[in-house]
Amino acid sequence: MSGAMIPASITRSVDVDVDPATAFTVFTEEIGLWYRALPYAFNDPARAIDTYLEPRLGGRWVEVWDAATREGYEIGRIIAWEPGRRLAMTYRSVHLPPEPLTELEVRFDAHGDGTRVTLEHRGWDRLPPALFATWSSRAWAAFVAGFASHIGTRGGARST
Repeated sequence: MSGAMIPASITRSVDVDVDPATAFTVFTEEIGLWYRALPYAFNDPARAIDTYLEPRLGGRWVEVWDAATREGYEIGRIIAWEPGRRLAMTYRSVHLPPEPLTELEVRFDAHGDGTRVTLEHRGWDRLPPALFATWSSRAWAAFVAGFASHIGTRGGARST
């Protein structure tokens, strides 16, 4: 992408057959059940045993490394908590520079008889172009697919 303008964001969407409030609840409360431990999903796959969100503005997204304390790697902090509508977080990864932090926004929009869940990862225009080239083809695809699959096991997913 030498000389080309880097897009500011990477966006992934999936449609699920549940209402926005249910989609938001499953996304946030059950993230440890559906988040997939793919080689690039966890920051430290050898140590990671779970992940969770603290359900409030300022809450953390934590990759759990210690079962007893439920502590580990802080992936981000919640900067918008709008149940049934929107969730936004700062985002950090061992695979990205420590600064500047990027942001994730997840929107839950009524769509037909269900919900379109859209994840947007912003801030790529502030990072080295080579990172965007690496992440743009795969980033978050397995994440939203894992969420849709989990909803499906609960009786509410459809392909888009």
